[in-house]
Amino acid sequence: MIRPFRHRPKIVKADGRADVVRLGEERKFGDLYHWLITASGPSFAAALVATYLGLNATFALGYLACGNAILNAHSGSFVDAFFFSVQTMATIGYGQMSPVGIAANILVTIEAGLGLFGIAVASGLMFARFTRPTAGVRFSNKLVVTQFEGRPTLMLRLANQRSDQIHEARIHVTLLRDETTIEGHQLRRLHDLELDRSSSPMFGLSWTVRHMIGPNSPLYGKTPEELAAEGTQLIVVFAGHHSGFYQEVHTRTAYDSSDIIWNARFADIFRDLPDGRTAMDFSQFDEVVEPTPVAHGGPT
Repeated sequence: MIRPFRHRPKIVKADGRADVVRLGEERKFGDLYHWLITASGPSFAAALVATYLGLNATFALGYLACGNAILNAHSGSFVDAFFFSVQTMATIGYGQMSPVGIAANILVTIEAGLGLFGIAVASGLMFARFTRPTAGVRFSNKLVVTQFEGRPTLMLRLANQRSDQIHEARIHVTLLRDETTIEGHQLRRLHDLELDRSSSPMFGLSWTVRHMIGPNSPLYGKTPEELAAEGTQLIVVFAGHHSGFYQEVHTRTAYDSSDIIWNARFADIFRDLPDGRTAMDFSQFDEVVEPTPVAHGGPT
C-alpha cells in the first residue's frame, strides 16, 4: 500500500471551502450577517459574548463619566456601573440602583433601546442558525482504488446518518489539478468524473460512488507522485430532498491526492444480527482492506 506523502499545499479545505488568502478585497459591513450565519458554533458564541460584555463595559464607562449618576452605587465603582448596565440592557430593574440626572437617564434610554434591538437581532440569528437543514451525510475519510468488474475503479463511500430518507439524491465529483496549455499558460483546470451512478431515487443507508479509470479518465495512467505534483484534489458535492425537513439539503467535502489509497477496498459495514436483522456498523465505515493489487490508474 502506498502511504500518504508530503506535497504542495491544497487550495480547497476538507469541507469544500477555498483555502486562499484574499488580497485587495473590499470588506463590506453587509457581509457581517453572512459571517454570523455561517461561522462555527464556538465563534458565533464568542462573538455574542464579546459584544454583550463590550457594550456593557462601554455604557459602564459612560455612567462613570456622568459622575455620581447611579443611586445606591459606590462612587467611581466600575463594577457597580457595569452591573447597573447589565440590568438596564436586559430591562431587569431590580430597584436597588437607579439613574440620577438627565445625562444618566439619556444613557439608560439609549441602552434600553439598544438592549431590545440586540435581543431581537440575536434571537433572529440563533433561529436562522438552528433552523438551517443539514444533510446528515457522512463521507469516508479516504478514497480507494481497486478492481471492480475487471477495471481499476476509484471509490468513495457515503452514509445517511439519519433514519429519514433523502429522495432524488445526486452526487457530483470533480477533479482539480494544475495544467499547462500549449501556449505555456498555467491554470487550475476542472475535470468532471464520470460515475457509474450519480443519482439515487432514495438514499437511506450507504452509497459507494464509483469512477471507472479508463482511457477517458483524467486519472488514467497516473501515479500517486504525478497526482501530487499536479496538486490534484477531488471535490464532492451531494444534494437531495430530505424527507424529514421537507427541504433540499446540500453538503460537500474535498479530498487531496494523498487521501487516495491504492490497491485497497472498503471493508463491509453490513452484518447479520442473531435475530435475523441487518445492521450497519459505522465503526467500520472508514476501514479499508487490501485485495489483489492493481496498476496505478492504468489499463488492466
